[in-house]
Amino acid sequence: MGSGKKEAARKERQGKTGDGMGNVKVKGENFYRSAKKVKVLKRLTDGKAQRNAAGDITKAASYQSREAPVARVEPNRKWFNNTRVISQDALDSFRSAVQAQASDPTTFLMKRNKLPMSLIEEKGNINGLKQHAAKIAVSSQPFSETFGAKAQRKKPKLDFSSIEDLATRTDTMHENYTDRLEQAKLLSGTSGEPDEENKDGDLASAREFIFMKGTSKRIWNELYKVIDSSDVILHVLDARDPDGTRCRSVEKYIRTEAPHKHLVFVLNKVDLVPSKVAAAWVRHLSKEFPTLAFHANINNSFGKGSLIALLRQFSSLHSDRKQISVGMVGYPNTGKSSIINTLRKKKVCVVAPIAGETKVWQYITLMKRIYMIDCPGIVPPNQNDTDEDLLLRGSVRVENVEYPAQYIPTVLKRVQPKYLQRTYELKEPATDAVTFLEILCRKSGRLLKGGEADIDGAAKMVLNDWIRGKLPWFTPPPYKAGEEGPAVGVEGREGVLGEMSKKRKRGTESEAATSVAATVDTTGAPQDEAEKTDGDFDGFSDEDDEDDDESEEASLAGGLSLETPDVDDDSEDDEAVEADIAAISAALSKAKKRQRKA
Repeated sequence: MGSGKKEAARKERQGKTGDGMGNVKVKGENFYRSAKKVKVLKRLTDGKAQRNAAGDITKAASYQSREAPVARVEPNRKWFNNTRVISQDALDSFRSAVQAQASDPTTFLMKRNKLPMSLIEEKGNINGLKQHAAKIAVSSQPFSETFGAKAQRKKPKLDFSSIEDLATRTDTMHENYTDRLEQAKLLSGTSGEPDEENKDGDLASAREFIFMKGTSKRIWNELYKVIDSSDVILHVLDARDPDGTRCRSVEKYIRTEAPHKHLVFVLNKVDLVPSKVAAAWVRHLSKEFPTLAFHANINNSFGKGSLIALLRQFSSLHSDRKQISVGMVGYPNTGKSSIINTLRKKKVCVVAPIAGETKVWQYITLMKRIYMIDCPGIVPPNQNDTDEDLLLRGSVRVENVEYPAQYIPTVLKRVQPKYLQRTYELKEPATDAVTFLEILCRKSGRLLKGGEADIDGAAKMVLNDWIRGKLPWFTPPPYKAGEEGPAVGVEGREGVLGEMSKKRKRGTESEAATSVAATVDTTGAPQDEAEKTDGDFDGFSDEDDEDDDESEEASLAGGLSLETPDVDDDSEDDEAVEADIAAISAALSKAKKRQRKA
């Protein structure tokens, strides 16, 4: 094969064969310069000034002309007067009004006006002498003259001249520290009490590593990422112990470092406490931040409409943004992921009745303009919290505790004996924790070799029932429900718990069935166990049995607010009572038949 054929074959393989029209020019096309060449030529010619024969510039190059445009400032007296003047009395009144609005948890400052906010906002206790000394030190000894290659200071200036002076200063600082500790004890009322750590010469035992969960640096990094990315922060609290599950350090951080973010309390698990107690906690917490009662359940929730309406209000307040982010923070096992699943009405987050199921933060789309951010549970460090408090709050996984039987006496103190008998089907109330655990071991078959009772296994079972709500318990509110009159709802909203009103037409049978379900579900027991009691359990304490004049009761099972008429003991009719009992029993039997068919 000749070289010509080889060359032709090579061009054909490489796709370089043309139709012979490569050199033919079309009409209207530039025959001499391409667009790239024209661009290069413009760049070369435009950057030079045009000169005459004498060398003077007749036309300056681009961006090199020294001719300034002629401009004139409009004469106006505002240029020479004070723009804004305010008297001291007006400033004080305005400052008090702003503080009153800022202390109201239901109002938010959306935009700052042009007033000097530094004069309006009161600063904390700032040591002006230290600030002045720091400014003088920086001005007299700048960084360039103190450090680096051009440092002029040969010897640091110290406040002491010898080692003895330094030792004397150390003793003085230690004395001041002990004085401050004693003053703090006097203010707290614990002065004169012996230290528990040094009592009788005994040392405190080492803390189990499991109780350090939720305090790692990784968890706090996740928390701060959620706080920084959120516009609205939902602080989820456990309705059984709202005060114990509050992260006060997080609240303080949001108040000081991020005051533009909105903080809202969500009182979750209200189905495990009486309605009066939940309403009292809502009223108490609403004095600091907006508070909502909530029951997380995909099929039968409570407070979902109120929470979604609140989030939509925040979305409308921030109408200048494309979307807002809502972060969930709180203790482990308070139901943060369950609330997101309830709002989405499907399982989008992994949930479990144990602590530490959520490992990292995650974004979930709630609506087109509202996004939810799930956060792992955090346990703020607190010197007053013991291992027992952390375990009973549900912050620790029970199966990892080394000696769970030591926490059972506290459970027996907080739970009434009749509820323990009803839950575990005991004939007699337990006298002490060991006897109670041995009875449970014999009853459930938790025996070791030789017929010995598995005390730790039974203790873990009781603690799991405590955390999951099978044992009814709650922390009483700061004041009793009857001290401040009847249990009224939040101002501007209907219902005992401040829930939104729902208009539904219901018959007498459905009302009776709903009231029975509400009475049974407030025990904190599962639905199947509540139906076995046949409606003979009316509440958590004896006060509910003694008080017959309560005007409102909230139904947490169906998410509705039911109103019961006032009952007068003197005018009580036997026939009306028998008719009510018959209607309730008929409704209960119908409900059981429906469940059996289902």
